Amino acid sequence: MMAGHPKTIKDLPIGSRLLYRSKSDWRTAAIARHGEEKVTLTICSPTGRTYRLSRMHDTEIIFEKNIPVLRTEYDDHWRDNLTVYDRRW
Repeated sequence: MMAGHPKTIKDLPIGSRLLYRSKSDWRTAAIARHGEEKVTLTICSPTGRTYRLSRMHDTEIIFEKNIPVLRTEYDDHWRDNLTVYDRRW
């Protein structure tokens, strides 16, 4: 691990939690696997299910205090549009 905050997704260890921007909202994710060229993320959906996405090793992450956030092209802030999960569980 690098001194200070990591700069790319490959610098986060397996199991690390971060925020990911889907097409409609912000969701929580975790690093599931480091492959040769890509990192696999497990994304939580509002229905309670999970799905996986792969991102290139050099995908940039930014930090808001100590919260890692996958850089996105959307302008909204994650605090304003964070997914509400099924609260029955």
